[in-house]
Amino acid sequence: MGHAILEAADIRKVFPGVVALDGVRLAVEQGEVHALLGENGAGKSTFLKILAGAQPSDGGELLFDGRTLDRADTPIVRQRLGIVTIYQEFNLLPAMTIAENMYLGREPLRRNGLIDWRRMYRDAQAVIDELGLDLDPRMPVRVLSVAEQQMVEISKALTMNARLIIMDEPTAALSGKEVDKLHRIIHGLRAKGISIIYVTHRLVEVMAVCDRYTVFRDGRYVATRDVQGSSVSDMVRLMVGRDVEFQRRSDRFAGERVMLEVRGVSRAGNLADPHACVLDDLSVQVRAGEIVGFAGLVGAGRTELARVIFGADGCDSGVIVVDGRVVPMRKPGDAIAAGIALVPEDRKQQGCFLPHSIRHNMSLPSLKRLSKWKFFVDEAGERALIADYTRKLGIRMANDEVAIGTLSGGNQQKVLLARCMALHPKVLIVDEPTRGIDVGAKAEVHQVLFEMAKAGVAVIVISSELPEVMAVSDRIVTFREGRITGSVAAEAATEEDLMSLMALGGPADGAAHVHAAH
Repeated sequence: MGHAILEAADIRKVFPGVVALDGVRLAVEQGEVHALLGENGAGKSTFLKILAGAQPSDGGELLFDGRTLDRADTPIVRQRLGIVTIYQEFNLLPAMTIAENMYLGREPLRRNGLIDWRRMYRDAQAVIDELGLDLDPRMPVRVLSVAEQQMVEISKALTMNARLIIMDEPTAALSGKEVDKLHRIIHGLRAKGISIIYVTHRLVEVMAVCDRYTVFRDGRYVATRDVQGSSVSDMVRLMVGRDVEFQRRSDRFAGERVMLEVRGVSRAGNLADPHACVLDDLSVQVRAGEIVGFAGLVGAGRTELARVIFGADGCDSGVIVVDGRVVPMRKPGDAIAAGIALVPEDRKQQGCFLPHSIRHNMSLPSLKRLSKWKFFVDEAGERALIADYTRKLGIRMANDEVAIGTLSGGNQQKVLLARCMALHPKVLIVDEPTRGIDVGAKAEVHQVLFEMAKAGVAVIVISSELPEVMAVSDRIVTFREGRITGSVAAEAATEEDLMSLMALGGPADGAAHVHAAH
């Protein structure tokens, strides 16, 4: 290192009603892994779009390898220069092969102008082998796991002769082993002199894989520090301007009344979707005022059970009971009518109406309650509802008429949580409630879940972060390969106990307060 591959100085960007970036700066050296940190709304996404050529800046200067970049550059121009972005939502075509995705629009051609398929597959295999991946370039992308798709995106970047790779939340949907593999690949890229901008809310990963980090706050530059000599608490303090510490909740609100009961939910394999998780006789109860955490490795059945409860997916057998009443599992409308609300795992594909306003996204399921004379919306009531939940969740926006697609990922997640809260549900299911949400906002979201439990709502929290599950839950139910493997009192749970139930199907030796399912 020592040679700056990227220098950004005094970058400004203004949207109607809000200053997104106010003179931020960033310098990345050749062969460096540089973390870009900040709360949601800090300006990270806007800055990355400017760097990738997806948006022009309103001021400032970008230098790449000593050359001033034109504000009018398109993403294709920036890619040709060697600036490649791997977004959190992958840009892959599922029906096409790995090789076709890697070389899309840049296919090697024969002299007659036809695609040289043999060369394309050979070159793709060479890049895959270089990364140490066990993938066949002729495989269609649709059969790949999320982690494997992530590796295809990295392979694709290498075919573009990338000199600077931007990774936006690269581990958001990966398991622990998959994260370790990605980090090994990043170390290999760094050794080849490729620079990486690493955007994440998982600060432990910054300590593990990055050389330096830069912090933005409220659209402004805060600081750049070496990772060596810094701590996670140092990063948090710079990001939020205060100390944030997660502690296990002390207050318990669970009563004796069973608000949700799942009895014997099962689902066989699906030939149309061979990757659909098989569910094997799942049964669980959640009492009013109780927060139950669902813990399991990717594909263990946590999300699949939640979708069955909400009526989004079908099952072969089983019964769902809400507050003593059997709920038909035909469609989400049945679940909502029974008092079940779901914040889905994938907010962009399953939760948000991206072109529509924040107001419409937040209030849509509540319009029946907000209606006047059955045909008109009580706009004053709607505005009051939006203002109330915007304040409670700290949603950052210019106004409620802007499209939800313009918000940061964390603020989109908060809008979905507000939408469910506004329904005053009996049962609230939140799947990865703080994925893509900054460390300061996590505590705020947790507090909202506690308040809902205090009000008598039965809450299910699904999270891939064991510390989060342990912090918010009264009781933790563990899943493995479509089965429930145990139930653990959260106050007595340890990560070792939970991981043993999730990975092995049984409690760790000598573990207390662990009830394994047989």
